[in-house]
Amino acid sequence: MSDYIQEQGAAASSSSRREERKIIFASSLGTVFEWYDFFLYGALAAVISKQFFAGVNDTTAFIFALMAFAAGFLVRPFGALVFGRLGDMIGRKYTFLITIVLMGLSTFAVGLLPTYASIGIAAPIILVILRMLQGLALGGEYGGAATYVAEHAPPGKRGFHTGFIQSTATLGLLLSLLVVLGSRYISGDQFETWGWRLPFLLSIVLLGISTWIRMSMHESPAFVKMKAQGKISKSPIRESFTNWPNLKVVLTALFSINAGQAVTFYTAQFYVLFFMTQMLKMDPAQANTLLIISVVIGAPFFVFFGWLSDRIGRKPILMVGLLLATVLYFPMFKALSHYANPQIDAASRQAPIVVMADPNSCTFQFDPVGKARFDSPCDKVKTFLVKQGLPYSSEAATGSDVVVNIGDKAINGFDEAAMRAAIEQAGYPAKADPSQVNEFMVVVLIVAMILIATMTYGPLAAVMVELFPTRIRYTSMSLPYHIGNGWFGGFLPTVSFALVVYTGDIFYGLWYPVLITGISLVVGIFCLKETKDVDIDKV
Repeated sequence: MSDYIQEQGAAASSSSRREERKIIFASSLGTVFEWYDFFLYGALAAVISKQFFAGVNDTTAFIFALMAFAAGFLVRPFGALVFGRLGDMIGRKYTFLITIVLMGLSTFAVGLLPTYASIGIAAPIILVILRMLQGLALGGEYGGAATYVAEHAPPGKRGFHTGFIQSTATLGLLLSLLVVLGSRYISGDQFETWGWRLPFLLSIVLLGISTWIRMSMHESPAFVKMKAQGKISKSPIRESFTNWPNLKVVLTALFSINAGQAVTFYTAQFYVLFFMTQMLKMDPAQANTLLIISVVIGAPFFVFFGWLSDRIGRKPILMVGLLLATVLYFPMFKALSHYANPQIDAASRQAPIVVMADPNSCTFQFDPVGKARFDSPCDKVKTFLVKQGLPYSSEAATGSDVVVNIGDKAINGFDEAAMRAAIEQAGYPAKADPSQVNEFMVVVLIVAMILIATMTYGPLAAVMVELFPTRIRYTSMSLPYHIGNGWFGGFLPTVSFALVVYTGDIFYGLWYPVLITGISLVVGIFCLKETKDVDIDKV
């Protein structure tokens, strides 16, 4: 009899483990595809700027492309409210089934969208609308997946199980980069003409797979229990954000971990790519390849740090990650510049470019409507330097004429021929020489940035689930997460690139993530509580 009981117990245990693996796989795979859809735009920002913002100058076009990228992040908190409310009222499963369909169809539509050359200003307007629909969908996705997996996880394993959900963003980015590289190979020289559409069109296939997988999933046991007890919240938004004790936790979650975590993630996996291709002028295919290698190496650490947080606690790992980001970003990016484009690094040290002009004669190189004319000598000089991707610094000087110092050579006024000759003589390359790139060290540095991101992101889902009660969990955790990732993180590429354009200092944009991680570190140390042993079944 005892043998029979043991066999039945072992069978039940084996069945339970299989069910856990199925839940993690199904939730994670669907979320990978959804992140793939969302990240495609970031991977193709340079191409999209040419296709949909061709009516303005090159610098403005790229900033506009980044702003359209950021538009998807802008609406994510609203998606969190809409779908978080649905998730707390009708269930986790059906809510994130809706979100993935909305995401997939919006992405597919981008692949069919006519360009600016075909339909004019309507093209970027429709593109921004589609990006906003994607943002709404993603606003409801993450909270649902993280809540669903955490509520299925056994005690003591929530960090490990939700670590797989945390890795999906990186895996979605990896998938998008691989598909973009494959599309470049297939379309060859025609990639910027029509090949860029292929990754977006492929999303319809991924949508079908994801929908089929999620249709087979069961509702969260915590939600089923709460529903059976008649304790479902009738107004999760009001309970989450008008009740001060819960609102205080929401604000703590936002400013202590979500804002800082967001900028570490987007610095390591987006801004670093913009930095290499836009500021260091690396070949896009080479930069993408090195990022892919780095992502493959770094991705398992999302799960590792989730697992580690089950042992030693969530807070220590989160705080160390924020500290490392705050202290190391500047030296890491300076080292990246040295190893990725040693020629421009050496030239900028030996023959720095300094623009001396009356500040009143210089304007910010941003033209929202394509009508502005940058006619002053200072404007022309800075426009030229920005287009060439050359780092420079500005100094205020009296007088009406601009003076450009390139090493020991001084050029009065805007003299493009003289500047080109001086730049060439100083050793500034037009592009990074692929053969001169120290690929090993570039990968080491990017992996180091990704490891910092995994420390702040790996335990995050477990913390967010553990901070809030079941009846309002989906809503309460989704809003601070998506304000952090949608606003603080999503605007990072746009803000940082604009700061670089404004100052000429290719490292100046790093002040944005460094300040955010520093603030989050301080708030986290004093305000965030440890949560790993919290009972999450409380209604």
